[in-house]
Amino acid sequence: MRLTGMRKALLIVTGVFALIAGMIGIGLWQYHRTVDLEGRTVTVVVEKGDSFSRVARQLAKEGVVVSDLVLRIPARMQGVDRKLVPGRYDFAGEISPAAVLDRFREGDFLRIKITIPEGTPVWGVASALARGLELDSAVIVGLNRDTAFLRSLGKPSLEGYLYPETYYFPWGITAPEAVRTMVEMFDRMTEKIWPQELPMGLSRHEVVTLASIIEAETPLAKERGLVASVYVNRLKNGWKLDADPTVIYGMGGLDRPLYRGDLKRDTPYNTYLRTGLPPTPINSPGLLSIQAALQPQESEYFFFVADDTGGHYFSRTNDEHNRAQRRIRLERSRR
Repeated sequence: MRLTGMRKALLIVTGVFALIAGMIGIGLWQYHRTVDLEGRTVTVVVEKGDSFSRVARQLAKEGVVVSDLVLRIPARMQGVDRKLVPGRYDFAGEISPAAVLDRFREGDFLRIKITIPEGTPVWGVASALARGLELDSAVIVGLNRDTAFLRSLGKPSLEGYLYPETYYFPWGITAPEAVRTMVEMFDRMTEKIWPQELPMGLSRHEVVTLASIIEAETPLAKERGLVASVYVNRLKNGWKLDADPTVIYGMGGLDRPLYRGDLKRDTPYNTYLRTGLPPTPINSPGLLSIQAALQPQESEYFFFVADDTGGHYFSRTNDEHNRAQRRIRLERSRR
């Protein structure tokens, strides 16, 4: 009698363990089983303060997982439900609950790749950010005139300080946050290049302004030091800079060639009419142009003119400059 009772108890315990093992096995199978979304992309936006339960229910409703429990239970066990990172999460293709939970654990939300080329003016940066991040470009440009915002950045303007680089912005980032990220990148990339004494007693802002003109004038790294020398020589001698890119910037940019009459348009950026540097940079210069402005090559050049190869002829006198221009026109006519 006693042996039979023990045998029954053993059978019951064995059955319970088998049931638990079976349930665990089914749970693990469900946790690692993939679902094919068949060309669909399911987007879940996690706001600050969202509960993991709500997110799991939405994913179950969208068919990313078969049940919200298959996410909620392991999320509770792993502590993922207490560390939910806000952002936009996109799910596509074949995916398992385990892979979904990995995305949330790692905060692997959507990031938008945006590349800002060297020499991009503020309105070009605003356009790129607006397209990629679904922002208002007018708001971004407006930050360039927001004195309180500029003070918080420690910068006299945004122009010149939106560092040209490839960024991976989180979806949902605001315009001020994106701009601040770019200015902070400028500070990080340039913090070690500033000497104790700047050339010609220029301020850092003036160095960046000069660098932006150099950036606009030549795409060739080997020429930047010479272009810098031309403008430094002109500044030292009190000459006007006569820089076409500053005139174009003062006109809000041009989608046509610069005409002779444009040089008479009086704006704060017309360096044909005004001596010295313009009031702000005219684009986002790269590191090489900033370094060229800090360490201009020594030369006796006061003029340069673009040839048809992407480079320039450099001249010491106006007569040399005129001869170079005639030579370029002759080469063009021959071609």
